[in-house]
Amino acid sequence: MTALLTPTPEGFLRAGEPHLVISGALHYFRVHPEQWRDRLRRLVAMGCNTVETYVAWNVHQPSREETTFEGIADLGRFLDLAAEEGLDAIVRPGPYICAEWENGGFPGWILADRNLRLRHRNAPYLQLVDAWFDQLLPVIAERQAARGGNVVMVQVENEYGSFGDDSVYLAHLRDGLIERGIEELLVTSDGPARMWLTGGTVDGALATVNFGSRALEVLAMAEEELPAQPQMCMEFWNGWFDHWGEEHHERTGGDAAGELADMLENRMSVNFYMAHGGTNFGLRAGANHDGALQPTTTSYDYDAPISENGALTEKFRAFREVIARHRELPAYEEHLESLGLVEHPATLPAAELAIEKVASLRGTERFTRSAEVHPVPPAFEDIGLERGLLRLSREIEIAAGEQDGRTVISPLKLYDLHDRAWVHVDGIAVGAVGVVGDEQRETDPATVELTPFADRLLPDGGRRTVRVDILVENLGRVNFGPRLGERKGILGGVWQTIRFLNDWEADAWPLEDMGEELATLLAAAPALEAPALDDEADALPVLVGAAFEAESPEDTFLDVSAAGHGVAYVNGFCVGRYWNIGPQQTLYVPAPLVRAGRNEVLLLDLETLPERIALAEGHEFGRRDG
Repeated sequence: MTALLTPTPEGFLRAGEPHLVISGALHYFRVHPEQWRDRLRRLVAMGCNTVETYVAWNVHQPSREETTFEGIADLGRFLDLAAEEGLDAIVRPGPYICAEWENGGFPGWILADRNLRLRHRNAPYLQLVDAWFDQLLPVIAERQAARGGNVVMVQVENEYGSFGDDSVYLAHLRDGLIERGIEELLVTSDGPARMWLTGGTVDGALATVNFGSRALEVLAMAEEELPAQPQMCMEFWNGWFDHWGEEHHERTGGDAAGELADMLENRMSVNFYMAHGGTNFGLRAGANHDGALQPTTTSYDYDAPISENGALTEKFRAFREVIARHRELPAYEEHLESLGLVEHPATLPAAELAIEKVASLRGTERFTRSAEVHPVPPAFEDIGLERGLLRLSREIEIAAGEQDGRTVISPLKLYDLHDRAWVHVDGIAVGAVGVVGDEQRETDPATVELTPFADRLLPDGGRRTVRVDILVENLGRVNFGPRLGERKGILGGVWQTIRFLNDWEADAWPLEDMGEELATLLAAAPALEAPALDDEADALPVLVGAAFEAESPEDTFLDVSAAGHGVAYVNGFCVGRYWNIGPQQTLYVPAPLVRAGRNEVLLLDLETLPERIALAEGHEFGRRDG
């Protein structure tokens, strides 16, 4: 069979006719499935003839024993909808995708093998990839254009030149795609210079480049390094993503549209990254590392032309105007009407929500139940915990000493902590250590000081046995660079005075799956009475319940700007992480999660007792420290 797209020195041919690929990135796993068609139509309205998506391995194989292509993981249905809307498709199956997605798309469970080498011709790794591709690639292959579908391009790995130069590994993946039935055009994508292209390209796959600015300079470089072929920007970075604690990223439509014009006028095909960013629902956001961990926000709006809730932006209109010079498009209003679209999807009105109940999670069975004992604190991966919290508990003996006339207690030292830990000693909150937003602080060891609490822990001096509870939080596995494959937990151990402490109870809290359980715990727990607390922090973490009424399912934004740091649920669904250090102060709640009548809101807050929850009509960005 013949691939639909043919590369020539003058550009792409599609079924023998000259063709510019004008594609938009839209990740099915970042959009509620009931909104897939709407978002695809918005790509069509912008003038795209193609949609591009990564495939997130960890969405499809949440554990070694489970593989799913249903719900938000129904890649086949997403591609079929795209075909119905007249869009070709570019599929980038990885196995590595970056995408600011947790672990670059790799499941956490594969890291249980400490000898595994990701993105390398390491035999155990390739066995896992091959087994995964055996299940994934038939879904893609049967939807290729050569078989009557819409898939016209499949990528080999992803930006490999930014990680390694194992040509044998790339050839293995290329051959694996072909052996499993991929017949359409194979491509690679890498940074816009020779240093990236020399590591990331492979014979038999068309090389493309990724960039966000200086299009004419990149085009000149590409024509020198990649001669006699069509040029394509596989990722046109027309916006950017946010890390917690940073300023919100924005880019004007006029600036980005100028770069787009330069590409299209020079017959350079393009894929907008992102056309529609979507949402890192649950705890799926990844992290970068540049001297310290940089966790990515729940919102993946990306300042894209189609905003997180589907609204069409000034950037959208600027891009459409440029595209219309190269493709015949209907008049704007007429086009929207024919597609059944409105510029701005409806939202529920802004409203204050009454907080109905606050309860301490510390007194519930989830915090107090016994758990399996491990000789050393296990990593998340050792016990099959992908994301969430890990509670470590045991008893230790503490003793009073004297220094400069005051009582002191030896601290606890957490070696190789990934990422953040809240520590209670006999129910007293003695502090949070580790990653704190964008602060650059020494975290190895992360030191838990007990001396400031000496009057509460040892009011009469001497020594006694106390219970230590440590909640370790995974803030997102690194998704790019040399720290890819990062494991989570207290990987080095807990040290007291002269030795490591062994034999820890380890209780996994997979927060994304705990919405119903936490609601039940909140209902059964006594309401928290703040005046009765010796210290507000001793009650943490807390569960906070609220509700709102809706006449019909419509989008809304949950305003958590007065909360601290934690996870939010709406009707039992984990909509994502929040953090008052910003820049994101609201969480997008898509209409399919809202029901007519009463809607339940629940926060699990690790840092403060929230004083206010509200609904907003759009995103709010900024920092609210403290």
